[in-house]
Amino acid sequence: MDATNAADLWDRVTGAQPDPTTWLVVSTGVVALAVVVFRTAWRIARNAVTIAHEGGHALVALLSGRRLDGIRLHSDTSGLTVSRGKPTGLGMILTAASGYTAPSLLGLGGAWLLAANHITLLLWGTTALLVAMLVMIRNAYGVLTVVISGAAFFLVSWLTGPDVQAGFAYAVVWFLLLGGVRPPFELQRKRRHGGAYDSDPDQLARLTGIPAGAWLLLFHVVSLCSLLAGGRWLLGL
Repeated sequence: MDATNAADLWDRVTGAQPDPTTWLVVSTGVVALAVVVFRTAWRIARNAVTIAHEGGHALVALLSGRRLDGIRLHSDTSGLTVSRGKPTGLGMILTAASGYTAPSLLGLGGAWLLAANHITLLLWGTTALLVAMLVMIRNAYGVLTVVISGAAFFLVSWLTGPDVQAGFAYAVVWFLLLGGVRPPFELQRKRRHGGAYDSDPDQLARLTGIPAGAWLLLFHVVSLCSLLAGGRWLLGL
């Protein structure tokens, strides 16, 4: 690739795209809400939330100086991220706290990019993150899930026009914002019935002495505040 083509590609990725119509923004939000609300659709789409959840654990583990051993994604939409390092301390606390907050915070960051009309940058940036995550996946189902997700982002960004890119990007960001709200409620329900005894809030409780319920409340606050702020950005309010 010569310098001119590289410059053109850079401009394409980092440049601003036209404002989408209000109809597109609202309709993609409605579709994302339907996917989150209806059980059958959620059961499939929840894999995307799991990718974000485990990716959040992995990224914060690396940023806090821990050694990342690998990530596993399972067909029941559960996942596991294994890192090595000091078993206590701030790095471990931040790593444990980052999973349930990651989908919502990623959605919030995506909403900020879309509000600035950086649709292509969002698509390419997400593709790059998925490629980086693929290196650390340690099971076949996880590889398949991440490859399909990354391919979808890349193909939409490379082969489709502005309207399709905008529709896809807004649907994904709406889904992260709305889908980030549901897992803490699911976890709360499991805990109420005696399940999820070793969940992220329980680990955080052991690490900090702060009750698991308080950490669960924090996850609720982050997800709902992200939805409120991100939704305002997406709607241009």
